[in-house]
Amino acid sequence: MVAWPLRPTGRGALRRVLGVSAVAALAATLAACSSGSSTSAGQFGFPEASQSGGTITVWVDNTRVAAADAFKKANPKIPINVVTYDGSANGSNSFQTKITLFDEAGKGWPDVVFSSQNNDASWASQKVNGKQAFAATLNKGLVDTSTVDGFAKGSLNSCTVDGQVYCLRNDLAQTVLWYNHSLLTKFGYTVPKTWQEYQALGDKVAKEHPGYIVGSVGDAWTPETYFWASKCQANDVTAIRSITVNTDSTQCKRAASLLDDLVSNGTMAKESVFAPQFVQQYAGKVLMMPGPAWFAGSILQSKTSLNVPARQMAVATPLAWGNENPVTGNVGGGTWFISSHSTNLKAAQEFVKFVSTSDAYQVDLAPGYPAYSSAAQKWVAKQEAGNYFVGDLSSLTTAASQVWPGWGAPQFSQEAIWAKTMTSHITSGEKIVDLLPTWQKAIENQAQVSGYKVN
Repeated sequence: MVAWPLRPTGRGALRRVLGVSAVAALAATLAACSSGSSTSAGQFGFPEASQSGGTITVWVDNTRVAAADAFKKANPKIPINVVTYDGSANGSNSFQTKITLFDEAGKGWPDVVFSSQNNDASWASQKVNGKQAFAATLNKGLVDTSTVDGFAKGSLNSCTVDGQVYCLRNDLAQTVLWYNHSLLTKFGYTVPKTWQEYQALGDKVAKEHPGYIVGSVGDAWTPETYFWASKCQANDVTAIRSITVNTDSTQCKRAASLLDDLVSNGTMAKESVFAPQFVQQYAGKVLMMPGPAWFAGSILQSKTSLNVPARQMAVATPLAWGNENPVTGNVGGGTWFISSHSTNLKAAQEFVKFVSTSDAYQVDLAPGYPAYSSAAQKWVAKQEAGNYFVGDLSSLTTAASQVWPGWGAPQFSQEAIWAKTMTSHITSGEKIVDLLPTWQKAIENQAQVSGYKVN
């Protein structure tokens, strides 16, 4: 059996945020790093610092330490200084906050940064108060065209601003329907193909097998799992600083009504899938669960989570709403940035290219479905060879091309808004349908604070 790594790449992962002492140590470590003097026009489309070479500083979260280690092993002559931070998990915004401090100081920038968020290109590509944008342009020669073109269709959309690519995706986190084949067969149920069938099955399970669940609504990425897949226009970025928010639509209301029904009948858990209570209450009782690709290793197989035995779980393609073509959401999938201030762009691009495309990391070690197409094919084949799942994993590949493009990547975090505005109300028993205006207003307010024109 091939063991999936235990931590998700998704932005919802529980990760340790740097404490005060760690932040101080980080600042001290990076204080010696300076951008040097920049040329007025660089060959890669941005003002470049004087290239002096030397050690590159790389920021990663705990899960991506393995990527840095793999690079060290494959490139022993390239010195790197690895600094761990929270990866901006759960919308902490730590990446931008720290870069802003370095911008003010005029020094200290890391050469490479991993972020668990997909919205960082929205700010990292832009000048602030006339200061040079942090993110280096990648598709003007810094990273070769064949590499950029090798990523899955649409996977670099969140990295692309005004036609320029500012980051490379580490992995995709397309949502699919995970289901327990053994339990479904035992209960005599059929895998649903539509959200209506899914809801009807949840109602049936509530009556015939109380205590079993078909999903969870207790995490900050709930809107990305259920509302995104319903084409809810809550997060439609139409320009760099323009967003359309309409939670009053049929598409938003139908997703909310579905969740309300299943929460009410007890088949939709209100606990976070990472909470100890979730494991205690639902281990062995998850009939099915819509969720991202990384659920396989982080929730289903994880010995610290549900720890489902081999040859029980299977995966189905995203559900459709009635006769509509199925679409799905995306929960995380990290990104790699190169600093425009780096004094060793050659080593920085070699690092980013390696960790985002190389089989030595993406196939052999990475916990999530690779965004780089050739690596993704090998990664899927490896998981299938492990003989853990019932059937193949082709549904993951299918879902990768079904992510709905109407859910954008603004500068602010939808997850942070949902967690602050909705989660406690849902836990206390309030209806999600009734909370949609509250969600709408919270998104509008945050968008305006972030400088967006709200339509």
